[in-house]
Amino acid sequence: MVPLSFYLALSATLFFIGAFSFLTRRNLIMMFISIEIMLNSVNISLVAFSHYMQDIRGQILALFVIAIAGGAVAVGLIILVLAYRNKKTLKLEEFKLLREE
Repeated sequence: MVPLSFYLALSATLFFIGAFSFLTRRNLIMMFISIEIMLNSVNISLVAFSHYMQDIRGQILALFVIAIAGGAVAVGLIILVLAYRNKKTLKLEEFKLLREE
């Protein structure tokens, strides 16, 4: 059996990779993917703790997080497609100019 610390280390590593990628990338799609990586790392922690504590509530919560993230992905992709149609780019610098117009 794999120890809990392995799953927590994996989760923390994925979370920090997602956070670093979110802070360094300037493409909106890459930023969006980084947020999804961070959400999945939290799900790994929830399921690992749930299995360790022999309680199913963490796994149920992880399923709700996946469902809500799926809805957020759909809405986010629609917004990104509309933004691309408007500006013809998904670089963050172009959207900062929207405040000045």
